[in-house]
Amino acid sequence: MLQGYAVEDVRAAEAQVRGRLPYGELMQRAARGLAAVVRERAAERQATGLVVLAGPGDNGGDALHAAALLAGPLKVTAVGIARDLHARGLAAATRAGVVVHQVAPDGPLPTLVEDLLSRADLVLDGLLGIGARPGLRGAMAAALDVVPDTAYLISVDLPSGVDPAGIRPPGTTSLGDALHGRCVRDAARAEETVTFGMLKPAHLLPATEPAVGRLTVVDIGVPPGRRPAVERLEPADAARLWPVPGARDHKYTRGVLGVVAGSDTYPGAAVLCTTAAVEAGAGMVRYLGPRRCADLVLAACPEVVPGPGRMQAAVVGPGIEPHGCDHPDCDDDQVERVREAFADQELALVVDAGALPLLAGWLAAGGRRAAPTLLTPHAGELAQLLSVVVAGQDEPDLPRGAQAAEHHVTRGQVEAAPVEHARRAAALTGCTVLLKGATTLVVDPDPAVPVRSQADAPHWLATAGAGDVLAGVAGVLLAGGLDPRDAGSLAAMVHGLAAGRANPGGPARALAVARGVPGVVASLLRG
Repeated sequence: MLQGYAVEDVRAAEAQVRGRLPYGELMQRAARGLAAVVRERAAERQATGLVVLAGPGDNGGDALHAAALLAGPLKVTAVGIARDLHARGLAAATRAGVVVHQVAPDGPLPTLVEDLLSRADLVLDGLLGIGARPGLRGAMAAALDVVPDTAYLISVDLPSGVDPAGIRPPGTTSLGDALHGRCVRDAARAEETVTFGMLKPAHLLPATEPAVGRLTVVDIGVPPGRRPAVERLEPADAARLWPVPGARDHKYTRGVLGVVAGSDTYPGAAVLCTTAAVEAGAGMVRYLGPRRCADLVLAACPEVVPGPGRMQAAVVGPGIEPHGCDHPDCDDDQVERVREAFADQELALVVDAGALPLLAGWLAAGGRRAAPTLLTPHAGELAQLLSVVVAGQDEPDLPRGAQAAEHHVTRGQVEAAPVEHARRAAALTGCTVLLKGATTLVVDPDPAVPVRSQADAPHWLATAGAGDVLAGVAGVLLAGGLDPRDAGSLAAMVHGLAAGRANPGGPARALAVARGVPGVVASLLRG
C-alpha cells in the first residue's frame, strides 16, 4: 500500500534521522539518488545537457548537490532564483564547474537565462519544496513559463508551486478559493517527480497528482511517519482483501447481493450492474426492478435470481429516476424499493446515481443509516447531495473553511476541492463517500481515518455505464464482508485495471469492463 504523510510528520521523521548522521549526510543521500535518476533519464533521451532551477531552501540544495554530481558527463548549468541559495549546495556546484546564474526572485529573467531555458531538453526543478506556500511568483513563474513543452522536467520532491497537502489545486490562494472553484494554473507540471523517503499527500490526491507525472521514490533511510494522511491500494493488497471462498463456503455464505437498478428509460444500468456483480463473484445476485429490465438482466445473466429474498448487501440507484422527476416514466415502485432499503438498518448498501438525491432528501428529513453504507457519486451528484443535505440540517464540525461555503454547491466547486467536499459529505451523512473521478477518493466519516486515493484507470473509462459497473463490484465486496472503505477502494482499483485490460490503449465500453473483472481478480490473487 502506498502511503502519503503530512508535512509535519515528514519533517519530524527527517529531523530524527538527521540528528544521528554527520552534518549534511541526509542531503547527500537525496542528491545521490536524484542524480542517479537524472543520469538515467538523460541516457534514455540521449540528452547531453541539463538546466537546474534552484530555489532558496533544501530542495534547491538537493538540486545543486545533484548538479555537482552530474557535471562532467552532462553539461550542467544552474539558474538560482533566490536572494540566498543553499550555501553548501552552491559551493559544491561551483567547485564542480557548474555555471550558476543568480536571479532576483522578484526581478525579470535576464535574456541569457530565458534563452538557456527555452532551448533546454532536460530540466531539474528544485525551486520550491514542502515548506513553501502554494503558487509560483515572480521570476520562478517566469522561468517555468519559458521551459518548452518538449523538455523533460524532473521535479525535486514535488512540483514547485503545488500544495504539499494536496488540497488546493494549483493557482488557488486559499481553501475558500478551492471550495468556490476559483483556480488558475501557476505550478510546475512535471514529467517526473523524485521524492525522498516517503510520499506526501500532494503525490496522491486529485488536486495535485496531475502535476506530479511519473513518481520515483528514493530511499534515504528515513522510516515512515506515525500515521499516513493518504493511502492507495496496490495490486498486492488485493490478495489480502478480496473475499476468496473456502471449501465450506456456499452461495449464501459468500454473499448475496440485491440490485435495485434500472427503469424503463435506463434499462441498461440494471444489466451493467448485475453483470458486474456476477462477474465479480457474488454468491448470488437478486434483481429487483421492472419486468422489462428483469427480462434484459436474465437474458444477459441467467444466474441472476429475480425478486426479493435474503441478502447481505444491496446496490440501489443505477438507472433509477428519483421521485418527483419530470419524466413520465418515473418509476414509483423503484423509488419505494430504494426507500425500504434505506430504512433497513441491517442491510449494507451501495447508494449510487438516482438513489443519491433520494438519500439526500431522506437524510434531510431526519433519516440516518446505521448499517455500512457506501455512497458513489460523481462530482455533480455530490454537489446536489450536499446542497440538499446542508439546507436540511445543522452541520457538525467540518474541515477548516467549509463553514463559509454556501448551501448551494456546484460541480465546479467539488472538482476544485474534491477532498474537502467528500469529507464534508461523509461528515454530514455518516456514510463512506467514494467520489468518482480520474483519481477516485474514498473518504470515511471519521476525519482521523486516512483518505484513500485510487488512480488505476485509463481516461477512456470516462464513459456511460462505467459507474454502474463500479457499483456492482463494490456491492459484491460489501456483501462479502468488507467494510465500505475497503470495498470502495478495492472496487475502484479492480474497475480501473479491468478498463485498462479491456482494450489496452483504446476505448473501453462499460460492458467490456464488467467482462474483464474476473480475469483481473484472478491475476491479482496470483500476485
